[in-house]
Amino acid sequence: MRAPYYPWSLRALISARPTVGWLMDLCDENYALMMELAPGLRALEGTYLSRLEGSMDLYLEVLEQTPYTSLIHLAYYFSHEAGQRPDPDATLRVYYDSNQVEVLDLRQRALPLERGIDSPSLDQKWKANLFLSKWLSFCILQGHSFGPDQEIDRKLVNYQ
Repeated sequence: MRAPYYPWSLRALISARPTVGWLMDLCDENYALMMELAPGLRALEGTYLSRLEGSMDLYLEVLEQTPYTSLIHLAYYFSHEAGQRPDPDATLRVYYDSNQVEVLDLRQRALPLERGIDSPSLDQKWKANLFLSKWLSFCILQGHSFGPDQEIDRKLVNYQ
């Protein structure tokens, strides 16, 4: 997978005034990255673990499969002790008909985002999807991937 190309630095991207076109392009890019991370996503059901030596465990939970979309949860867990929250923690909608991934919810500490889940602004959507793009790229570069042989018992993971 080639690294995404933007004519500006990451700092400029974060502070830029995004357009709907830029956001759509970013959602397209996130789809390509997600398909590289989980090539058979459309057929997956349940909870999956990508474990690499020297790297954080990456969890993927398929929450819903429909003919045209998947609803997924993607997260790092630092610890599975009671009360520990994943970080980053993303809920994503994958659209197979338009080849896009949309961030529905993103909780993380690296990028300050205003909470406006009910009606997020274009700027908030841009920043959340840009974060997702960088995170997915990082996971792929580390060697993470998901396939049917990596399914785990969801009771092992303390979600929420």
